[in-house]
Amino acid sequence: MFKSTVSKLFLTSTLFAAIAAAAVLGTPAQRASAQSAATYVNAVDLDIAPAEMAAFLVAIKENGAATVKEPGCRQFDILVDAKNPNHVFLYEVYDNEAALTAHRNTDHFKKYMATTGKMVTGRNVRAMTPVAFNSKAH
Repeated sequence: MFKSTVSKLFLTSTLFAAIAAAAVLGTPAQRASAQSAATYVNAVDLDIAPAEMAAFLVAIKENGAATVKEPGCRQFDILVDAKNPNHVFLYEVYDNEAALTAHRNTDHFKKYMATTGKMVTGRNVRAMTPVAFNSKAH
């Protein structure tokens, strides 16, 4: 009888601990939703004049390295289309839209825009709503 009571007590306390943890931490889906609710993604497609591509890459790498150090910037990826070497895609993740606005007011962004303005022949900027972020540590 004592053993049965201890087992029931153990199961009850374990269940209580699990419920308490779920209440405090939320489910994984709730945590992911809370993390992405305010997250702001800026997706930018750029066409670069072929003769300017090398200089453009220097400027965008400098801008990206400075941007990712800003408060509110989580990620700043620079990609080149494998089938079109003069097409650049920027994937930027910020805490919120205000962080992106702050980024656009920095000296390094203004320098980047002034330097690359004539290099860019096409620009398409899109605000994206995150649904899920799936990544693992490198």
